Amino acid sequence: MTPRRKRLVLVLGIIAGVSVAGALALSAFRQNVTFFFDPTQVTSGAVATGERFRLGGMVTKGSVQRAPGSLEVHFVVTDFKHDVPVSYTGVLPDLFREGQGVVAHGKMSGTTFVADEVLAKHDEKYMPPEVAKSLKKRQAESATPGGA
Repeated sequence: MTPRRKRLVLVLGIIAGVSVAGALALSAFRQNVTFFFDPTQVTSGAVATGERFRLGGMVTKGSVQRAPGSLEVHFVVTDFKHDVPVSYTGVLPDLFREGQGVVAHGKMSGTTFVADEVLAKHDEKYMPPEVAKSLKKRQAESATPGGA
């Protein structure tokens, strides 16, 4: 092999290695991304079956039901346009309560969102940006005549 051909093989090998490493990194990144959806998007079918995602909205007043003698709790998350029932087994955050903002991580099982983690807002003024934007949009839509 000539020196020129050796350099060409080396450069092509480096390019192939970088390409494979980039593809693996993008694949790992895609698997770790969790998308955010609000109840309207969930009820409209924007979420693929079995896909893990974050569900955000407000806990509907009067919807929290706890199973006696267990850590199982059921509640409803709303964006003031649509509601999604949520099932969670575990200890809820201290700040979790009806009428407050919540973000739950999990996936759909039929028409119920099965959460494996529930996060509540940490003070009276804070709300996750995605939840605040979604709720503001849904409230504006419901306030317009004919509501979209």
